[in-house]
Parts: sequence; C-alpha cells; structure tokens
Amino acid sequence: MRIYAAVGAVLAWFALVLQLYLMLAQSPAPERLGTVITFFSFFTILTNILTASVFTAVAFQPKDGWGKWLCRPSVQAATAVYIAIVGMVYQLLLRQLWNPQGAQWVADVLLHSIVPVGYVVFWLLFAPRVGLSWKDSVTWLIYPGVYLVYTLARGAVSGLYPYPFVDVNVLGYGGVFARAGLLMLVFLGMGLLVVAVGRWMRARG
Repeated sequence: MRIYAAVGAVLAWFALVLQLYLMLAQSPAPERLGTVITFFSFFTILTNILTASVFTAVAFQPKDGWGKWLCRPSVQAATAVYIAIVGMVYQLLLRQLWNPQGAQWVADVLLHSIVPVGYVVFWLLFAPRVGLSWKDSVTWLIYPGVYLVYTLARGAVSGLYPYPFVDVNVLGYGGVFARAGLLMLVFLGMGLLVVAVGRWMRARG
C-alpha cells in the first residue's frame, strides 16, 4: 500500500509541477503572478493537489496533524469522489476542446487520466472504509460548492472562467447555475456510490 501510494504521489506531484512550469513558460514575466493564480483556479489542479497530498500522507503515515487527517477514511473516500469526477468530466466534456502535444500531453494525461484512475484503484484496493455514512455524501458537496462560489467571484472581477460550463460571459448566471446544479447532482450521486461500495466491501470483510 505504501509503495503504491508513494508512486502515486510522485506521479501526481510531477504532473502538477510540470503543468505549472508549462504555464509559466508560456506567460510573459509581468503576467506570471496572474498565471499562478489561474493555475490554482482550476478544479483539476486543486483536486490533484488533494490527491497527491493523500498519496503522500499514506506513504509516510504521519501520527498527527494534517497528514493524519488526510489518512482518515472519509477524506480518502471524498478524494476518490472528486478525482473520479475530474477524470469523467474531462473525458466527456473537455477533451475535444484542445489537442495538447509534447510535454503538455504528458501533463494532461497524468492529471486527467493516470492519477484519477490510479487513485480510484488505490481506494478500492487499500483505503480504509471504517465509519463511512450516507450523510458523508452530502458533506462532500462543500468542496465543489465553495469552489463554485470562488470561481464566480473571481470571474466577476476578472472576467475569466476556467471552464466553459461556468462561463457567465457566454451562459449567463442562469445557464451556469443550471449546469452547476447538474454537476452537484453528479457529485452527490458519485458520493452515494462511493459510500455504498465502501460499506459493501467492509461488510464482506
């Protein structure tokens, strides 16, 4: 388990550093602060950071602090929900919008395919499933909810939106809220599925 987690951590952190480097390399020096802010404004990036952090915590098994919190069954399960949806949304809605090449292709595949699949497999094989409850699936909506509020607030100031389905400039607030509502239902459904699978696997011992 710890070896698997260590490999996952290396791949995830490498992908994140590579993506940040590529974005900075394409940005003029005066705009690099804005580029860093944009980097941390993608749900994909934030969720891969969470996934990399969980992998790292599991690999090192800290006894207290944030590391111990990241090893909690509910946190590991929530991470499975979030990173699975990152992969699904990208493959279904975003992949056809661009054609990355070279190093960008490597970062793209790692962030949207290898890390999501690798973490879901890790959760199925190794993650503890003690204490998962149905209400967890509702609690797990806080993260995407807060992200949506941040994205709309930032977009209202800058006019920049990281994904087409939250672009108020094109869809208006009504269109964005309608799509956000559907995505929240997807998060809820995925959360219920993860809890159901976790409880079933635990029941089987």
